[in-house]
Amino acid sequence: MITLALPILLAIRSGAASTLGRAHSDQRGEGVISAAIAVLVMAFLGAAMWAAFDTMFTDTTQRTNDQVDTIGVESGQ
Repeated sequence: MITLALPILLAIRSGAASTLGRAHSDQRGEGVISAAIAVLVMAFLGAAMWAAFDTMFTDTTQRTNDQVDTIGVESGQ
């Protein structure tokens, strides 16, 4: 019984070890995933910067228009 179980146990263990070793050393998709994450981060940063710029530009435009409208108006009226 022991002589039969030993080869089976060794076969199972070597198969599991080679599968784990292959999974650990296989990094074929790591660069693609890292690049995709970097692209997403840059896209979110760009969207946030555009939102901030748009808000600032709208506010500046409104203030400029208010100042232009007051030019030439007498302060007493």
